[in-house]
Amino acid sequence: MLRTLLTRATAPVVCAGLLWTAAPAHAQTPERGARPISSSEWADRATSTYRTLQQYFYEGPEAHGLYLEHTPRQTTDPEHSYLWPFREAAQAAVDMQELPRTGASYRRDAAERFDTAELYFGGGERPGYESYLPAPLGTGGDIYYDDNAVVALTQLDQYEETGDARYLERAERVVPVVSRAWDDDTAKACPGGMDWYDSPNNTIRATNVTALSAQLAARLYEHTRDRAYLAKAEQWYGWVYSCMRKAPGLYINDRGDDGSVNETLWTYNSGAMIGTATALYRGTGDAAYLKKAVDDARGSLAYWTEGSRLHDQPAVFNAFYFKDLLDLDDVRPDPAYLKAMSGYADSTYRSNRDTSTGLFRFQPSNGGDYDPDAPAATLNQSAMVQIFATLADATRQGRRNS
Repeated sequence: MLRTLLTRATAPVVCAGLLWTAAPAHAQTPERGARPISSSEWADRATSTYRTLQQYFYEGPEAHGLYLEHTPRQTTDPEHSYLWPFREAAQAAVDMQELPRTGASYRRDAAERFDTAELYFGGGERPGYESYLPAPLGTGGDIYYDDNAVVALTQLDQYEETGDARYLERAERVVPVVSRAWDDDTAKACPGGMDWYDSPNNTIRATNVTALSAQLAARLYEHTRDRAYLAKAEQWYGWVYSCMRKAPGLYINDRGDDGSVNETLWTYNSGAMIGTATALYRGTGDAAYLKKAVDDARGSLAYWTEGSRLHDQPAVFNAFYFKDLLDLDDVRPDPAYLKAMSGYADSTYRSNRDTSTGLFRFQPSNGGDYDPDAPAATLNQSAMVQIFATLADATRQGRRNS
């Protein structure tokens, strides 16, 4: 997913796959003690941000329902967006369905996103969603396992929203894809873990792929009670917990096949492990998973709310993180989760939004301070839609009892 963040010339931070090794931009600390914001105001922000996404990035039915990578289009941009930004736009439409009062009006948009997503799927002996559109619409791209995991998580979200079994079936179709990523070479330090992408050139086992795939398997177990999913979820979660955990809620980025370790920390890695443990607790009733989720939530929140750390993280990574915290909040409530999300969302709305267009701009890292010279990105605009829409649902009156 991370390949969208910079151009392919700056690998490994290139436009497919969530793995990202660049350092986040330093920025000012979000303001504290802001006034409470109502569900209706969050919904208004989600609606205006979504409309801006559609106005500036959506290419319309005549272009197969695809999106641009940036606006204005950059010379290095492909004709259409890579898979990861498209997935975030699809997730934005899914989340908009949760808006109080107006959510139903986004059902057609969400359904269209999932039809369009299939244009990225490549068949053959090693099928999967490719980082860029395969022929005839594009030149295709590598299969990044983190991309595939999050596409399937979005399909599960849509299944839960609609009850349409097609989305559950598509999510299940991804499990054999990500299962190919498991590295069973016992000669490597901390044997196990998942490769970042499907290529002989891959040299790392990544936290994001392994944790997000574990989250997918854990959630599928909840829906299907297929114990094969539970076994995978526990194996994949267990590897990250034992081999990548630096401190409660903080997980290093990846391990190289050469024995090197990349200790970069990202909010979405914290979130994926919290979300997986929460799903495993719901699915099994094992209180040990709930304890791990709570410990990771508290540890990560203490770290990420220090200084400007949340502000400096990519907005899309924070969208993952906050949703996972709220998922835990539904099981074991803690007002600190919603407080942190609301504070970040309000601060970013005020500091990173171009009031003349409604477009959000960040540093080249996709986080940090407003950069007037940076192109606006589908990735970031979609992330902010997700955050605002999630808050509109989370703060609506009576949600706890619904």
